[in-house]
Amino acid sequence: MDNSNLQRLFTLFLFSLIAPSLAQQSFRPRALVVPVKKDASTLQYITQIKQRTPLVPENLVLDIGGQFLWVDCDNNYVSSTYRPARCGSAQCSLARSDSCGNCFSAPKPGCNNNTCGVTPDNTVTGTATSGELAQDVVSLQSTNGFNPIQNATVSRFLFSCAPTFLLQGLATGVSGMAGLGRTRIALPSQLASAFSFRRKFAVCLSSSNGVAFFGDGPYVLLPNVDASQLLTFTPLLINPVSTASAFSQGEPSAEYFIGVKSIKIDEKTVPLNTTLLSINSKGVGGTKISSVNPYTVLEDSIFKAVTEAFVKASSARNITRVASVAPFEVCFSRENVLATRLGAAVPTIELVLQNQKTVWRIFGANSMVSVSDDKVLCLGFVNGGENPRTSIVIGGYQLEDNLLQFDLATSRLGFSSLLYGSRTTCANFNFTSAA
Repeated sequence: MDNSNLQRLFTLFLFSLIAPSLAQQSFRPRALVVPVKKDASTLQYITQIKQRTPLVPENLVLDIGGQFLWVDCDNNYVSSTYRPARCGSAQCSLARSDSCGNCFSAPKPGCNNNTCGVTPDNTVTGTATSGELAQDVVSLQSTNGFNPIQNATVSRFLFSCAPTFLLQGLATGVSGMAGLGRTRIALPSQLASAFSFRRKFAVCLSSSNGVAFFGDGPYVLLPNVDASQLLTFTPLLINPVSTASAFSQGEPSAEYFIGVKSIKIDEKTVPLNTTLLSINSKGVGGTKISSVNPYTVLEDSIFKAVTEAFVKASSARNITRVASVAPFEVCFSRENVLATRLGAAVPTIELVLQNQKTVWRIFGANSMVSVSDDKVLCLGFVNGGENPRTSIVIGGYQLEDNLLQFDLATSRLGFSSLLYGSRTTCANFNFTSAA
């Protein structure tokens, strides 16, 4: 064998050693970051990721308890890397899909033969439909906790196609929903497994521009406050029965529940039917965290007890009640209400968790909504009626400017309380790239 052939063989041998490492992720981020904007007309929280080949920015409604990412594939979804998940494949079992379907028109994203399906759910309207499970490229910005750094790409990210009608009720310009729930194909689990980081994510909602992180802290907000150091922890509970709009028998809920033991207003315990605070064997009751409900929703008897106690405590502070302003029942004149660093000086609402020392405090900035040209303040809680599925749903307004960290591996929630107390807000992540 002559020298040129030997050299060629040696080059091939070297390439065979190098090729696998080239194919692997050349860059492994420790965390990822996405912006979260509040849509003024729908009060929905909108995030953005890039998807497809070539990459296209997708605006998505952020759903903390959603089961997975779903997007409208009917409306001009074009990508050279789109692949449907074939029936019986590993992807289908990861998505817990046992359905197998055919599509009786020309193949396109969302319509292929021998593919497994899942049930994309518009949790804002409570509408679910069938959708094709598929994979495609997804790209997000990585972060060192202080700034975004370079882009990080997952080449085979699982999501579901959905028909255009499922977008009804969502903010203008969005193409789907980003589910951060407790499933293997929700964003937190898929991103953690793609980049081998901890199965944690953190959400910091804002009335303007907030932020969400995938992976561990630091989560640094200007002026140099690491919000991951401000957390108090409480166990995350699993509801054994799905709370989705459509589900299979025996499927647990993908949403995040916490154990509220009692509610206090200005340190006085509100008399409640405490059985409503537990999740029963049918999956009814308990307390969940939701980014799709704009305000906290309370079961009728809890709502009446809490609002009655709040009105009484407000009256003791010479705060005058005025007529209701929909959707709120309890409203006050702003006249005697002082402004403080933590919002309006009104009674503090306390959710007492696993013990008397673990308390989620809701101050004026998260309890009072300014209406009627700022002359009136309303308590931002709404009546969920009798026999709702979940007794307490902590909604978006009550979550704003509080950092929440969901640790799926240890099943616990970290919450910061109102960041104003630490002289920062959720709008303070520095989205300008690091030098």
